[in-house]
Amino acid sequence: MASSGSGSGADGGVSMADVLQALKAIQENQNRLATEVQTVSSRLDTLAPTSQSPIPDSKRSPSLLAGISTSPVQTSLAATETDPDSPVAVTKEATQAQKSGFTSRIILTTYPKQIGINPIPLRWGAPDPSDRGPVVVSRSSSTIRRRNAIGAHGGSYSIYFALALASKQLNANHRPDFTNTEPAVNIGPFPSWGDKKKIVAMDPWGHLPAWLFSDLIEKENVDIRPTIAVTKAHMKLPELEESVRSGRLVPDGKVCLNETGELAVTKFAVEPVWYLPGVAERFGIDEGVLRRSLFEHTGGSYPELITRGDIKVFLPPIGGLTVYCFGDPAKMSDDKSRLALRIHDECNGSDVFGSDICTCRPYLIFGIEEAVKEAQNGGSGVVIYFRKEGRALGEVTKVCHNLPLTSYMVYNARKRGEDRASEYFKRTENIAGVKDMRFQALMPDILHWLGIKKIDRMLSMSNMKYDAIVGQGIPIHERVELPEDLMPADSRVEIDAKITAGYFTTGHRMTADELEAVRGRGWEDIDH
Repeated sequence: MASSGSGSGADGGVSMADVLQALKAIQENQNRLATEVQTVSSRLDTLAPTSQSPIPDSKRSPSLLAGISTSPVQTSLAATETDPDSPVAVTKEATQAQKSGFTSRIILTTYPKQIGINPIPLRWGAPDPSDRGPVVVSRSSSTIRRRNAIGAHGGSYSIYFALALASKQLNANHRPDFTNTEPAVNIGPFPSWGDKKKIVAMDPWGHLPAWLFSDLIEKENVDIRPTIAVTKAHMKLPELEESVRSGRLVPDGKVCLNETGELAVTKFAVEPVWYLPGVAERFGIDEGVLRRSLFEHTGGSYPELITRGDIKVFLPPIGGLTVYCFGDPAKMSDDKSRLALRIHDECNGSDVFGSDICTCRPYLIFGIEEAVKEAQNGGSGVVIYFRKEGRALGEVTKVCHNLPLTSYMVYNARKRGEDRASEYFKRTENIAGVKDMRFQALMPDILHWLGIKKIDRMLSMSNMKYDAIVGQGIPIHERVELPEDLMPADSRVEIDAKITAGYFTTGHRMTADELEAVRGRGWEDIDH
């Protein structure tokens, strides 16, 4: 019998430790073999003649990623109902695939115990970055087996990345040169970076991977990219020049630079990175339910949400956020310095093109002004801009109702009927099925990342934003509503409906009868 010890038995038997060591060696050899085969396959696909390119029969020659690889040719043939046994058709499609720079195989998904799959360890919430590990999501040939995240870099812009590759405007083997791209200012680390309950919707180390994990990038050829960038800039908005002329802003040469209202600002751009267990917990749902819903309602775009339960991080195809910090960024996390904050959700119609149907741009400008004043008084002013167009319902839905936040279809429904404040939310629900999909539950993560522990002046009337921030343990000492004289006339439908529904105000909260009397401008009405 084999010895029960860690070494070989006295009679020459083999211990369990020996067996485990042998299995580990086999696994490492298989991983190396899988990598080498993939490398050779990629080279063959590149070097093969473009006119007669043999396509491996997936039934007779399964790849090392068994059961999950198929030929792009077969997929294309199936779509056009061409005979899959036709060698001429196969060769033609293979040629097209190679001309586009792709290999002869498509990896549809992967599985945890699959040969060659060896994800880089990622321990979300570990306070030390070397222990936490990098977020690795690239599907490049040198990295696909090392991935520890699902999705793609760039959020919604990942589609343009794919288009650039398909059209050969971008080399598939291109790697970023990170020389001189390090953050323009230092930020953190803060204790919240190591708390997996406080930060679940962004990578707290996402601004530093090129430097923290340079050995993995250079020595193991792993494609690791940032999800946060930090820079300095100037801001110029036409309203700010008027703010200076009217005396609301005073140039100081530091924050407000001159008579035109030009501002100095530090900017933080952040792409979403979701820790799925934490996101599920934040919404009070099961992680499996979250994964299935994300898979099914993105058209099945991310099958690894189902097949890779071992991968806990997802880079969703949605917009990110940008932080605009006025004054010294270090003061954002300083308990002794006052902080003024505006959380603003995108509204293209108002923010960019000046639509007067809502209060979005006026509140944004007001928030910037108040943030600048706080910074000039020795504190910190912050405006955070989230890409959540139309209450995260999108602009098409928004226009249908004429809601500045919901969608054009909602705009249409409002303006073709009697645009009443009492019907404001109902029109949205009739079209979208829900009043709001911005889900502020994930919004406070950026505050934790910036080290913000309290807010002296919250430049928002939103009860949802207030509840989300306070619910994450960040106290708000004062809430500041938009002054009446900054509200466009046609925005009364929106703002009065919101106040009645629970938005903060120090003024009058309308009765149902009063709300019924508030009406917006019709399409043909040029006087109101």
